[in-house]
Amino acid sequence: MSHQQDRVRPSASATALNEAYDTALLDLDGVVYAGGEAIVHAVDSLAAARAGGMHLAYVTNNALRTPDAVAEHLTKLGVPAEPSDVITSAQAVARLVADQLPSGARVLAIGGEGLRVALRERGLEPVESADDDPAAVVQGYGGPDMTWGRFAEASYAVRRGLPWFASNTDLTIPGARGIAPGNGAAVEVVRIATGAEPQVAGKPLPPMHRETVLRTGAQRPIVVGDRLDTDIEGAFNGGVDSLLVLTGVTDAAQLLAAPPEHRPTYVDRDLRGLLTGQPEVTPDGDAYRCGGWTALVRGDALVLEGEGDALDGLRALCAAAWAFAGGGVCGLDAGKALASLQL
Repeated sequence: MSHQQDRVRPSASATALNEAYDTALLDLDGVVYAGGEAIVHAVDSLAAARAGGMHLAYVTNNALRTPDAVAEHLTKLGVPAEPSDVITSAQAVARLVADQLPSGARVLAIGGEGLRVALRERGLEPVESADDDPAAVVQGYGGPDMTWGRFAEASYAVRRGLPWFASNTDLTIPGARGIAPGNGAAVEVVRIATGAEPQVAGKPLPPMHRETVLRTGAQRPIVVGDRLDTDIEGAFNGGVDSLLVLTGVTDAAQLLAAPPEHRPTYVDRDLRGLLTGQPEVTPDGDAYRCGGWTALVRGDALVLEGEGDALDGLRALCAAAWAFAGGGVCGLDAGKALASLQL
């Protein structure tokens, strides 16, 4: 099953997604937890999906923690996981570096323990200073306490001409108190200081998809995420289907304005969407229907009429917006239509 080429409107599924796909490639921050605490319905939904035979793999651009630490955290939240179930951007970037450097090479590691462990796993030696004779620089999320001096070390080494790698370039990361700067913001600091460009491994780029496929062996995977520019685009680039959940950084307005590579196969409120089918969105002349809702373009605005489940209304609006935009970005006014949904 693949709806990879259908980006005109959200796709339908007559069967529950946990039955239609063999493996869920789940993002963590904003999908399973936020600020370390489980997101509502996540624990029960994942337990039900697993009981139904679905393999659950946790694919995160956050390079801070090791797979062991992530698996332990998930297990404490009530989501049993083994380290082998966790794939991180630190692992993906470590493989990318190891493909280009000899075994035992020194690498200036600007990040947390997850990055250092992943580098050692690939036979590389993490070092702390630009004066430790590194052969490359690797930058990953180091947490909110990362000091300015670490960015300076990276800049010194990069300006000497060393190859520079980044685990990922997510500008933000969701937390318990809101949205905070992510590794992409830290990468921008070094980019500004050096004028250089890093090789990036994380979602949505191919090295992360390669790492995930190698480690999970998934045959019919579905990517589950909250970010259009990493999770959903990564699924698009990998040629697999995706489920966007609205528990993280993406809101309804951003979804309506998504270009083709950011349009998910399915959309739902939270991880309960894994346990159900997905309703059909049907064209009706210039309008689109889903459930009790009808969406269409009128003048320079998206218009929504009807009643019922708000998610069905959003799906109908997506179809109208994406059809209008084609291969571009929808610039129609959707404010009134979205306000009527009260998502």
